[in-house]
Amino acid sequence: MPVESVFPRLEALLPHVQKPIQYVGGELNSTVKNWDECDVRWALMYPDAYEVGLPNQGVMILYEVLNEREGVLAERTYSVWPDLEALMREHGVPQFTVDAHRPVKEFDLFGLSFSTELGYTNMLTALDLAGIPLDASERTLDDPIVVAGGHAAFNPEPIADFIDCAVIGDGEQAVLEMTEIVRAWKAEGRPGGRDEVLFRLAKTGGVYVPRFYDVEYLPDGRIARVVPNRSGVPWRVSKHTVMDLDEWPYPKQPLVPLAETVHERMSVEIFRGCTRGCRFCQAGMITRPVRERSITGIGEMVDKGLKATGFEEVGLLSLSSADHTEIGDIAKGLADRYEEDKIGLSLPSTRVDAFNVDLANELTRNGRRSGLTFAPEGGSERMRKVINKMVSEEDLIRTVATAYGNGWRQVKLYFMCGLPTETDEDVLQIGDMAVNVIAKGREVSGSNDIRCTVSIGGFVPKPHTPFQWAPQLSAEETDARLEKLRDKIRGDKKYGRSIGFRYHDGKPGIVEGLLSRGDRRVGAVIRAVYESGGRFDGWREHFSYDQWMKCAEETLPPQGVDVDWYTTRERTYEEVLPWDHLDSGLDKDWLWEDWQDALDETEVDDCRWTPCFDCGVCPQMDTSIQIGPTGKKLLPLSVVNQ
Repeated sequence: MPVESVFPRLEALLPHVQKPIQYVGGELNSTVKNWDECDVRWALMYPDAYEVGLPNQGVMILYEVLNEREGVLAERTYSVWPDLEALMREHGVPQFTVDAHRPVKEFDLFGLSFSTELGYTNMLTALDLAGIPLDASERTLDDPIVVAGGHAAFNPEPIADFIDCAVIGDGEQAVLEMTEIVRAWKAEGRPGGRDEVLFRLAKTGGVYVPRFYDVEYLPDGRIARVVPNRSGVPWRVSKHTVMDLDEWPYPKQPLVPLAETVHERMSVEIFRGCTRGCRFCQAGMITRPVRERSITGIGEMVDKGLKATGFEEVGLLSLSSADHTEIGDIAKGLADRYEEDKIGLSLPSTRVDAFNVDLANELTRNGRRSGLTFAPEGGSERMRKVINKMVSEEDLIRTVATAYGNGWRQVKLYFMCGLPTETDEDVLQIGDMAVNVIAKGREVSGSNDIRCTVSIGGFVPKPHTPFQWAPQLSAEETDARLEKLRDKIRGDKKYGRSIGFRYHDGKPGIVEGLLSRGDRRVGAVIRAVYESGGRFDGWREHFSYDQWMKCAEETLPPQGVDVDWYTTRERTYEEVLPWDHLDSGLDKDWLWEDWQDALDETEVDDCRWTPCFDCGVCPQMDTSIQIGPTGKKLLPLSVVNQ
């Protein structure tokens, strides 16, 4: 039977909410397929507002990969703002997709992509609005299989009670494999019910199903072991890695939003993975090895994407885009090709040691010359050795001097506070660096009209990184340290006015730390926060630290742990970590050795250009580094006959 659209009921509510356009669908390049002609149906969610969720590359790619398949349907859903949530509850309108406004509960699979742990309460809101039981154990054959993915899924234990399964790593092939398993199970008449289809998924070794694993604890609260509770389920679940990105040129038809979104551009992922080895960076560690898209592949994607969308800017995405072996040729080729169309190019941020004026000029040739962003991360030379960010202050000053000398007027520098072994002095050196940047900028530009913005985030230790054992700095200590830095910058009469200072207080970082390194016991906190009204925790105006701490105080001590136990406590080598049974390919002993190197302030090179350091990923995952140069040029300009 066709599933009815809830739009007639929803439409009556839209005049009473802010930004109703975000709920109506019908975007350029969106897809609506016939329900009855498909036998496997996915609802895909980025658990945040439309303006943040729609540009998300991960969801956009999976949406297209699935909809290209015969007999498979994928639609998107996003978090609704509290004003619409209240009206939906009042009028009985369930969580819906924006494509055809079908109820999420009617789909076979409900996939959520978590780039941050702060989306967990939004997931519970969506489940409840959809009429899907929050507890996975209470779901029946009529409920969708709830699948978690994205970077946060590399430790899904805090949400283990709420999800049916998690997939770690790249999603393109994974969702297609899962689709075929669900399709076969349905074709057989759904034998064995929900338990059977989850077992078939778990048996592959690439899908983690929490219900098939028991967690045993030691008397002091640490984990004794995580053990499969039925035969045929693997002890460890492996991440998925897509090799040869040119074979996966998605999105081919990027979505064009109806409402304003955080990124108004057509984006191309130019490579995946990073081996720079920054010890704080979970994304770099879990996405190894480096796999470059070829220059011709990038050219084709940009050409098709611009024709399909009409965007006027192309974002060249990756964790460190200037590290692509052919980035100079890519930037020049695209700038040449689209000079008449005034298509701008952008990189998310630029490594200090990868910046050069030629590249920067190509990136700004057809667009506007806005500010440049660099991320030294650590304020002192010593801290940059600890975190393996091999950039000296001389490198930075030389780079910004080049930028200011070539007409740039604004530079943004990104740092972290609360890194392992950090002292007040390390953080205060951020102020010295900013002063030196402004002084050099004034010297080379001959002008006082230049700016340097210092932006600081709190450090949160993440799973599958060398810092997974590190203690986190308390919110109070973080705030005190940043206050000293702010006073130092503001007190500088000569340079202070040219230095902008932006920072996040330490409180959101503590909640993120609780969720990122938590285990199944933390699920009770998430549920309590949700039930007491917690929503949109990634948004400063909606986030309530006091609410999180109150719920944690009510739910954790009865289980023998507290917030500090998860955040400010240092772990030992022997401790079983909540995510040890999820295999990112990284050898745990290698991570531990790198943690010891950090404490010794020892730097490690990038294995793209040096012999292997035995991190374990390539042999463990049967993968290899894929980099150029290809020696090819961008697609030639098409000749137009007059």
